[in-house]
Parts: sequence; C-alpha cells; structure tokens
Amino acid sequence: MQNHLRLLTPGPTAIPDRVRLAMAMPMIHHRKPEFKTIMEETRVYLKKLFGTKQEVLPLASSGTGAMTAAVTNLFTRGEKVLVTQAGKFGERWKQIALSQGLEVIEIAKTWGQAIQASDIEEALQQDKAIKGVLIQICETSTGVMHPIHEIAKVTQKYHVLLVADGISSVGISPAPLDEWGIDALLTGSQKGLMVPAGLSLLAFSEKAWKKTEQVEPSCFYFNLKAELKNVLKNQTNFSSPVSLIIGLREALTMIFENGTLDDLYQKHFALSQMTRAGIKAMGLEPFARNHYAWGLTSVAMPKGVNASDLVSLAAKKTGVVIAAGQEPMKDEMIRLAHMGHIDFGDMLAGLYAVASSLPHKPQGFKDSYMSIAMQAYENAPAYPKTAII
Repeated sequence: MQNHLRLLTPGPTAIPDRVRLAMAMPMIHHRKPEFKTIMEETRVYLKKLFGTKQEVLPLASSGTGAMTAAVTNLFTRGEKVLVTQAGKFGERWKQIALSQGLEVIEIAKTWGQAIQASDIEEALQQDKAIKGVLIQICETSTGVMHPIHEIAKVTQKYHVLLVADGISSVGISPAPLDEWGIDALLTGSQKGLMVPAGLSLLAFSEKAWKKTEQVEPSCFYFNLKAELKNVLKNQTNFSSPVSLIIGLREALTMIFENGTLDDLYQKHFALSQMTRAGIKAMGLEPFARNHYAWGLTSVAMPKGVNASDLVSLAAKKTGVVIAAGQEPMKDEMIRLAHMGHIDFGDMLAGLYAVASSLPHKPQGFKDSYMSIAMQAYENAPAYPKTAII
C-alpha cells in the first residue's frame, strides 16, 4: 500500500499545503468582522475569476446545489427549457429541471460529441417558448468541452437565459461571464479551485437577476435574492462554511499572485496537450477527439482492457489515483485530470501509471511516450481565447 496517493481524478483534486493550513486556523464566527474581511477579499477575487462585475454567491453545497439554485431562481413551474445532454451531467440538468416542474426540450448527442451552436439555434428557431438553455461547459463524464463562446452568441439573439455548469472549467479554461454573454455560471470548490468539496459558487448576469424578480424561489434554502443581500454585507444568508471560504480565499490568492488568468489557462491547455500526446504515443486514443476539455483527458480503452481494472492496478502499483468512466462508459474509458494544483511532473506520473498498468502494449506503443509528452508541453501553442478547439 502506498503511503501517499497522487490524486489525478476529475474532482476532488489535490489541495495545496497553503490551503490546508489556512483551513486549519482556529474557527471564527461567520457574523463577526474577521470573517467579513475575508469575505470582502474573496468577493474581489471571485469577480475576477468569473469575469464579471456582478456578485459571485458562495453556497454551502456541492456543485449540484448551485445547479438546483440556478433552476429554482430563474424559472417558474411550467416554463420551457432546452437541456443539452451528451453525458452524465447533461442528464443531471434534465433531472433537476423535471423535478422543478419545468417542461424540458432535449438535445441529445452521443457521449463523446459536443453540442454545437447550430444545434442550439435550430431548437430555438423551432420553439419560441423556450426560456433557458441548460448546458455544461465541460462534460466531465466524457472530457468534452462544449463551445460556450459560440453558443452564447446564439442565446443572446433569442433572448433566452444561458445557464452554464462550469464545475470542471472555471479556473481551468476561459468563460468570462460578462464578455461572452453567459447568464448564469456556476462551479464547485473541489476541482480547479483546489478546495475540498462542499462549497459552490454562482454568478448571474444583469439579465438573469432581472428574471429573478419574476420568480418566487421554489426552494427555501436556495433563495438567491436573500443570498445577494447578505453577500453585499460580506456574509451568507445561512451559516457560512467558514473553513471552506478561508481555504477558497487562500487558493484564489495563490492563483492571482502566481500570474494572470491567461497564465492559468495556458498552463492547463499545455497540460492537456501533454497528456493527449503521451496517450497517443502509447498507441491509445483520447475518447474526446475534438472539443476536448483542458482539465481532464478521457482515454478510450483498447479491446480487452477493462478500465476499472486498470484504474485499480494503477493505484496499487504506482500510488496514482485516476478515474474510470461513468455509467455506460464505466469500463470503457479512463479519465486523467490535470486541473487545480497539478503540474507536468504529476502528469508524467499519471502517464507512467497508465503505461505500467496496461495488460499488454497496444500497437504503436512508443517507449519514448514520456519524452513525446514533455515536448508537447514545452511546445504547446498559445491557448485559444474562445476555448474552441
């Protein structure tokens, strides 16, 4: 058994020592001046991270809580929403919408494919009653990144609300809310933000806040108008997840003291190039061929290789923890994450874990896969500003 496991899963991700130590400070009260100072600093960082002049609301929940909060505060029972489904978390949008009594129109794609702006436009042309589009930026179950920049151009033309799950993309790839015209952007603490799970973050556009004036929240806990009033006072509506917010402030401090968001996005883009090159040099194929995420690489397993067995063996042999697929793809793909507190050394370890756990070398396997991967990292081009690959 390894004494230390290297965590390369797409959430939770590794927590920097600075963040852990910050969260270990003695407890403070969430209504007192010391906490209010921390919240004030955190609010400034979050606006920069989300690319917005609007407030970013911290919620004591997982990312699914923020998804639920967006739906329950923006839409009224009986309204029609367009849900994009190309993986497990697209399915979650549908489940949340149906649970709130919304009428769901669905765009479904095969797992591994991206939703295109033309798909959204066609649906909105056909049904003028649609009030919102619910979509992932990164579909974590497949490693696909939907082209949100182009999709936002469409939703702005049709005056519908674009609600984007950025749980595996905020702090990893660009999605500036104000500049791109996203109406709701949400994320969770346990991925690109390098904090334990349990804190979600949600921002609305000015247009979305205006829509909330027409909606009576259907959930007592997720009352975002009440949250906004408290955030403006550097508090939260209910008891604050104090330690998580302290950890978030420290993580955001690290992000911005180490460079700009451009630097952060370039790092993750380069790690995606590195990982994909290393996987291909092993004779394997990325599951997401195009429109791939910058925070994780999904890898299709060759015939005769069980993904769950490979993941288990890799942890046992090398101490590197990666993830198998989800639901129908559970044993057909593995996922290596390069989000959060990860560098090229971690990814070399991840590539070695995969290579050394394969039951046989696939055709085309190159023993120089690590060198090839490092060359791809060092020679990575500038990241695409629209995040469209």
